[in-house]
Amino acid sequence: MARLDLEELAEIELQRDEEEAAALGAVQRPSAVATADQDPALSLSHPFYDVARHGILQVGGEDHLGRRIVTFSCCRMPPSHELNHRRLLEYLRHTLDQHVQSDYTVVYFHFGLSSQNKPSLRWLQGAYREFDRNHKFGKKVTYFNYLSELREHLKCDQLAIPPEVVRYDEKLRNLHKGRPLAPVKTPPPRPPLPTQQFGVSLQYLKDKNQGELIPPVLRFTVTYLREKGLRTEGLFRRSASVQTIREIQRLYNQGKPVNFDDYGDAHIPAAVLKTFLRELPQPLLTSKAYEQVLGITSVESSLRVTRCRQILRGLPDHNYAVLSYLMGFLHEVSRESIFNKMTSSNLACVFGLNLIWPSQGASSLGALVPLNLFTELLIEYYGKVFSAQDTCGEPDAGPAGAGEQGGSAGGLATPTRPPAPGSRPETPLVLEVSR
Repeated sequence: MARLDLEELAEIELQRDEEEAAALGAVQRPSAVATADQDPALSLSHPFYDVARHGILQVGGEDHLGRRIVTFSCCRMPPSHELNHRRLLEYLRHTLDQHVQSDYTVVYFHFGLSSQNKPSLRWLQGAYREFDRNHKFGKKVTYFNYLSELREHLKCDQLAIPPEVVRYDEKLRNLHKGRPLAPVKTPPPRPPLPTQQFGVSLQYLKDKNQGELIPPVLRFTVTYLREKGLRTEGLFRRSASVQTIREIQRLYNQGKPVNFDDYGDAHIPAAVLKTFLRELPQPLLTSKAYEQVLGITSVESSLRVTRCRQILRGLPDHNYAVLSYLMGFLHEVSRESIFNKMTSSNLACVFGLNLIWPSQGASSLGALVPLNLFTELLIEYYGKVFSAQDTCGEPDAGPAGAGEQGGSAGGLATPTRPPAPGSRPETPLVLEVSR
C-alpha cells in the first residue's frame, strides 16, 4: 500500500477518534500540562528539558511482575509547531535506553491525540521500526479499551494517569453502559495475620518475630541467593511468574515454610525479595528522605559518599539496620558481576524505585537519575557508607573511582551507625507495550 494511502487511513482513524471524543464532550486543545516547576527533579540542565518539561513521559511505579512502567500521554503533547518531534523521539530513546538491560512496560494513552498535535505517519513508522529493532516491541503489544482492564495488569495507584484520561474513561464507560457507574468502594481495613510478612511495617515484623530486626523474608531470600544464586546471570533483573510469586507470598503470610529448591530458579527468590520491598507500607529509605536523595546529583562527586552517610543518619535505627543488611548483600552480588552481569549500576537501576518513593503520587521520570545514583553509591561504596567510623568532613571517593572501593560485605553484620552531631540514637484508550 502506498504511503499516501496509509496517511489517508490514519487521518480517517484520527478523525473518527476526534468525533467520538466530541460526542462525549471531551475535546480539548493540546497544551503543555506538566511543566518543570511541577517536577522538582527536572532542571534546566536536563539534556532534553525542552521536551521533558511537557510531562509527556513519566515513570509510574511497576507492574504486577515488578517491571518498571513508563507512560506516554498524548494529551500532554502541545501543538506540533511547539514541539520538535525529532527531539521527542530522541528523548523517548534516551528514556528507554536506561532500562534496556531490564524488563519494563510502556503504557501509551491515546486520548488527546488530534490533528493539531499528532506526529507525521513517517515519524511514527520510523519510531516503530527503530524501537522494534532495539527493544523488540513487535509481538508484545496489548490493547485496552478501559482503565479497568489495565488495572488487571498494573498497579494503577502507582501509575501516572493524567486526569484528562481518567475523566474520558468515565465518560466512555457511562456512554456504553447507558447508566452512571457505581462509585468504587474501598474494602474495609482488616488486621493482618499474626504471621503476615508482606504489606506490613518493619515494626510489625519485629514485634511478631521476637525482636528480630531483619524481616524473615529478607533473611531467607538473601541466605538462599548468597548460597546458590550469586552467579546467576541477570539476578534481580529478570522477572518471574506472577502466579508463583503470589503463591509464595501466600505461604509466607500463612506462616508456612518455603523451600526455594522446589522451584529450581534463583530468579524466583530474587523477585520475592523485590516484592517484599515494594509492598512495605513505607519505603525503606522513608519518604521523608526523598527530596534529600534527589539532591545527590548536585553534590560534588568527591563528597557524595559523605552526603549519603549524612542522609542515612536521619533514618530510624530499624530502617538503617535493614538497609545495611540489604546493601551489604547487593555489594556482594556486584562483586560477582563477571558471572551474573549485575554491576552496582545495574543493581541500582533495579532497586532504586524499590527503596524510596514520594509520600504522594509516583516518582517522576526526572527522579530516576538521582535515585539510581544514590542507590549505586550505597552498593558500590558499602564499606564506606555504612562504616562505624565517622568520616564527616573528610572527602570520600565518589563514583568516578577516586579512593577505596566499598569493601567486602563479609557476613552482612549490621554496622554501628555513627550518630548525627548533637543528637541521640533513636529507635483504545490504552495501549500497553511490554518487554
